[in-house]
Amino acid sequence: MGGALSVCKTNFIFVIVFSFFINLLMFISPLYMIQVYDRVLASRSEVTLIMVTLLAVALLVVYAALESIRSRILVRTGARFDKFIGKNVFSTSFRGHLRSPTGGYSQPVRDLDTLREFLTGGGIITFCDAPWMPIFLAVCYMIHFWIGVVATIGAVAIFGLALANELMTRRHLKDASVASIGANQYVSTTLRNVEIIHALGMMKAISGRWSTLHDRAIGLQAQASDRAGLILATSKFIRTVLQIAILGVGAYLVLESEVTPGAMIASSIMMGRALAPVEGAVAQWKGFMATRSAYDRLSKMFESTQPEPEKMPLPTPTGAITLEQLVVAPPGTNAATLKSVNMQIMPGEVVGVIGPSGAGKSTLARALTGVWAPLSGHVRLDGADIDNWHAELLGPHIGYLPQDVELFSGTIAENIARFTSVDAEAVVKAAQKAGVHEMILQLTDGYNTKIGEGGRSLSGGQRQRLGLARALYGDPKIIILDEPNSSLDSYGEAALAQALRIAKSEKRTVVVISHRASLLNEVDKLAVFTAGTLTMYGPAADVIERLNPRSGTQAPVVQPMGQVTHMTRANA
Repeated sequence: MGGALSVCKTNFIFVIVFSFFINLLMFISPLYMIQVYDRVLASRSEVTLIMVTLLAVALLVVYAALESIRSRILVRTGARFDKFIGKNVFSTSFRGHLRSPTGGYSQPVRDLDTLREFLTGGGIITFCDAPWMPIFLAVCYMIHFWIGVVATIGAVAIFGLALANELMTRRHLKDASVASIGANQYVSTTLRNVEIIHALGMMKAISGRWSTLHDRAIGLQAQASDRAGLILATSKFIRTVLQIAILGVGAYLVLESEVTPGAMIASSIMMGRALAPVEGAVAQWKGFMATRSAYDRLSKMFESTQPEPEKMPLPTPTGAITLEQLVVAPPGTNAATLKSVNMQIMPGEVVGVIGPSGAGKSTLARALTGVWAPLSGHVRLDGADIDNWHAELLGPHIGYLPQDVELFSGTIAENIARFTSVDAEAVVKAAQKAGVHEMILQLTDGYNTKIGEGGRSLSGGQRQRLGLARALYGDPKIIILDEPNSSLDSYGEAALAQALRIAKSEKRTVVVISHRASLLNEVDKLAVFTAGTLTMYGPAADVIERLNPRSGTQAPVVQPMGQVTHMTRANA
């Protein structure tokens, strides 16, 4: 965060310089009043009035130009800050959410918007104008001691209100911010499951739960706003009383011939300028508190999420996969769903993975793609730990079809091409391998069809087949398919089986998780998982024989790594 702000250091210096001249030009109005009341009215000189007025207007034009330039600099400062840190915030938030899905990592992007808006708005201007408050107070003392005293009392009173505002609202605003973030995240989660909520008649219950979260946030905000409103009303009252007091004291001093009428009016203006930064701080306090909270959250995120180290590019993988004492748990927990798995897959092998629900099959898929980090043990590709690969460099060599297929807003071609530069030939080739080319051509705009967020305009089977095409795009060396036929009809299953045969003929390593016999017939080896443990692994025919033994005898199977596992009898 400090580095991002230091990049904008030059812009901030320019803003401070412009603020200096802008505040200097604030003396125009009081000086003009002194000239009009003490010189023009006394001399009754119209020429003097015209010249003084023209000079004041000319200087006010300069003032307006400087204000405009300062505003433009602040806007560009915010944009520069966003450009410098935006991608880092997004990538850090992405990695953090990957490791801890419940860690609230969707908030940092909104926090970045809060910081940028503060840097481009009135909050930063208030800070730039604050150092001028003692200067304007000093000028009030130069006009007359008692005028300075009144202005000082006003500044102290309003500053005291600002401090009271901080002390009285800090905890409520912080709690309200946390509650509001929780309510917003609940809405995001709810909207992703809107169909099931509607189908099962859960709207009332879900709405009630959201209302509880939302009402708590609103209640805390209301408490903070009530206190802030009281302080703001008191501030306005004191401001009006001060205006009366400064004019009253000034009039008394005029009657005593200690100041001139022009000085009386000028002192009122000067006090207003002296109190403006304090009043601005009171008005901007809520925004400042939100910005401070956003800054703290971003700082903590960067501190808790280690930056991704530079990794030397490795040669293109051949497809050899080795699992060594692999233990994996869902992010944020220590309850292992894969336990001490040892497994070796040779390049070009097609391996089927079966097992009951909760056996750890999808965990295996996530571990093989590097989505979930191991608690212990290793996932090795060509002997190199998968953590030694940079995700952006390994990604093109991996084809992954998760159990829940997610497509993104864009065209079909963009989704298949993984939102890289669309290679039309490669996109069509992947679609043909997945057996989805003809289906795409039947759509209104073919490969240019926009599918909307999440691919909601497509059926489950269509989304799964497009997900398979995306997995096959670029001819990856390793293909991981998690229940790839769960939403497919007979034609889609036939196309999937053909895609596996093509991958096998091209010597690509394939790991397919499925229960359908049509796919298991295509595999070279079969792995059986039970309760997170690899209980069987070997040639598909041998494993199937042991799962459906013709006799009651049991025999050990020697795995490729030399580990002996005794097979237990299981019903098909």
